[in-house]
Amino acid sequence: MAAFLLLVLCSLAPGALSVPPRPPVRCGDAGCVLSNAYGAWSSDRADCPVSAVAYPASERDVVAAVARASAGGMRVKAVSGFAHTIPKLACPGGGGGGNGSAASLLISTARYAGVEVDAAARTVTADAGAPLRAVIDAAEASGLSLPASPYWEGVSVGGAVSTGSHGSSWWGRGGALHDHVVGLSLVVPAGAADGWAKVVPLARGDALFPAALVSLGLLGVISKVTLALEPRFKRSVTYDYRDDSTFQDDFADHAARHEFADIAWYPSQHQAVYRLDDRAPLNATGDGVNDFIGFRSTLIAVSQGVRALETALEGSRNVKGKCAMAAAEIAAKRLIGNGLRRKAGQLFTGYPVVGFQGQMQTSGSCARSPASSPLTACAWDPRFKGLFFYESTAIFSPARFRSFVLDVKRLRDLSPDSMCGVDVYNGLLVRFVRRSEAWLGQPEDSVVVDFNYYRAADPSAARLSQDVWEEVEQMAFVKHGARPHWAKNRMVAFRGVQGKYPGWARFAAAKRQLDPRGLFDSPWSDDVVGGKELGKEDGCALDGGCVCSEDRHCSPEQGYYCRTGLVFTEARVCRYSASQLV
Repeated sequence: MAAFLLLVLCSLAPGALSVPPRPPVRCGDAGCVLSNAYGAWSSDRADCPVSAVAYPASERDVVAAVARASAGGMRVKAVSGFAHTIPKLACPGGGGGGNGSAASLLISTARYAGVEVDAAARTVTADAGAPLRAVIDAAEASGLSLPASPYWEGVSVGGAVSTGSHGSSWWGRGGALHDHVVGLSLVVPAGAADGWAKVVPLARGDALFPAALVSLGLLGVISKVTLALEPRFKRSVTYDYRDDSTFQDDFADHAARHEFADIAWYPSQHQAVYRLDDRAPLNATGDGVNDFIGFRSTLIAVSQGVRALETALEGSRNVKGKCAMAAAEIAAKRLIGNGLRRKAGQLFTGYPVVGFQGQMQTSGSCARSPASSPLTACAWDPRFKGLFFYESTAIFSPARFRSFVLDVKRLRDLSPDSMCGVDVYNGLLVRFVRRSEAWLGQPEDSVVVDFNYYRAADPSAARLSQDVWEEVEQMAFVKHGARPHWAKNRMVAFRGVQGKYPGWARFAAAKRQLDPRGLFDSPWSDDVVGGKELGKEDGCALDGGCVCSEDRHCSPEQGYYCRTGLVFTEARVCRYSASQLV
């Protein structure tokens, strides 16, 4: 019941006394470093050193910054004021320019955040660094709504578009933000005759537009983005708790019936929570707010307590304790409607919850907390050693998703308690995105599965039931050919990624055209986009750096050995056993 009490306390936490997230770029006497909002990347846990940082406030400033890098042959990347990307996408590499390392430039868009609505054209044009919340609020104030957005609002428009961030919908143009873009401008390197940098404006129908939509920061710096809007509308949301026995057979019907459908699957609890989410008439009663509990400002003591509890259960190998924790968390979420409120500041009192699109489509109040008092913060803020987790996101064809669910159920039935670790978080969150014209977007209507699970503070520490989640990961990306979300996942999810996107060759050609010198390349793109095979060191599988093929890639000292999967026998996982002979 400890987790239950902590969650209830969290729901009542006074968000006005909250610490805002730390800036991702920090400079001192030793130079500047970039880190993400979690304090650790998926590929490693080291901060990214950079030689210099530019803070443009206009498109002219962006051009000047890219020209500086272009003239000097510097590696260059852009980063927002949020930096919630888990892979090391925004790190330019090259280090700080000392000891023979190449110089690098980081362009922060934190001060480049203008938003302008054209009500007649039903569009909004945002500077790349504009927070998603600012764009949504500006549209709503003009009597319009942005039809799609990620569930987490703590992102910039440029970052969300370039990484393929999404909500959930198979209706209309779908749930991915980039599929609602009608125009954007890129700032790319150029030669001396063109001043070393130039602006490339692109609109839907232009030859390079599909490359620019999901560009991963590899083509240049997104400067401005124009998004299509719709007349303002309301949504009505109800969460329906069901047994998961037919989940694999009715997910597609659920997505077809409800415009903003999703499903949270808790395999250890044999539960699936169906989100019944549709448009409602403007005159429907309700001024509801989606204030998802996981994205609220959380009492620092609460997030530390939850982490301490989970760490203690890990250390004692107490799977039953994790299952009790998972059951309590789900009960707490059900009690408070998972964060839905009938009105801002009020507690949940029942379904349906009806509210305007701008208040229902996304959440993340901890990302915009004022610096009032150090009592609360985002639960994962690394300064306070709260929640720390992996986030894996696999994107399936609908037919392959059904087979994946059946495989996970078979694995669960072999060891039911081992699935509790993911249910301590949000279970497996299932969302829906449409086929995209973006070359690195989804090539078909797809099912997205997102799951979080415990990450050890020590990268060399083995984890309870880690073999189960390694097998689920390999089931998804290897057996069932899932595509990785570009802004999430451990490194192993990106193996063979080029072959999973039919538009890859065209994107690569666009990259050669816009950045022929590779100034926007990085160590991450060399490894992942370039298809480089990573070396395998002792213990590399413990933190997701490799798939084990020998015992030394796990940790024999802790009783973890490289073994085959239980259901997907081609998987190679680190499994605990008291003896190597077991």
